[in-house]
Amino acid sequence: MSELATLARPYAAAVFKRAKETDATEKWSQSLAFMSAVLSNEEISVLLDNPKVSKQDLLVFILDICQGQIDEEGANFLKLLVHNSRLALISTITRLFEAYKADDEGYVDVEVSTAYEFSEEAQLNFAATLEKALSKKIHMNVTLDKSLIGGVLVRAGDKVIDGSIRGQLQHMQKTLQ
Repeated sequence: MSELATLARPYAAAVFKRAKETDATEKWSQSLAFMSAVLSNEEISVLLDNPKVSKQDLLVFILDICQGQIDEEGANFLKLLVHNSRLALISTITRLFEAYKADDEGYVDVEVSTAYEFSEEAQLNFAATLEKALSKKIHMNVTLDKSLIGGVLVRAGDKVIDGSIRGQLQHMQKTLQ
């Protein structure tokens, strides 16, 4: 995983720099999300590593699928990835681009898993608490996970806050062993 991030980081940084130069971060965000969705499709992903499919044929095929969804710069980016045999990095590039964008815009995407559904008021209070703790605006996505037993599990970038009962029990188990 970290190797993929290391390989993808220069591409994500270059795309983000270009997006900022052209004031097109949202357009690039949509283009990268579309490319990532296309290339993560099971039927298409098998072609990426198939030695019988030439780079040129693969590029033509992917550009045909992406026609109308990406602009000329997006097509050039795909050409670069195909030429350098880096198409498999697109989902990591997309994730890193979104992290750069969030950091630039002063927010962080937060994934919250909870054992029980938040009331609207509790969700607003929890969001305010997280904003103070992280010193940034947040975009929060809440999902239910009954396996947590109780409490919450928060993922904000590379930071994880485990306030779940399951996590506390696992911690106690490790301590006792």
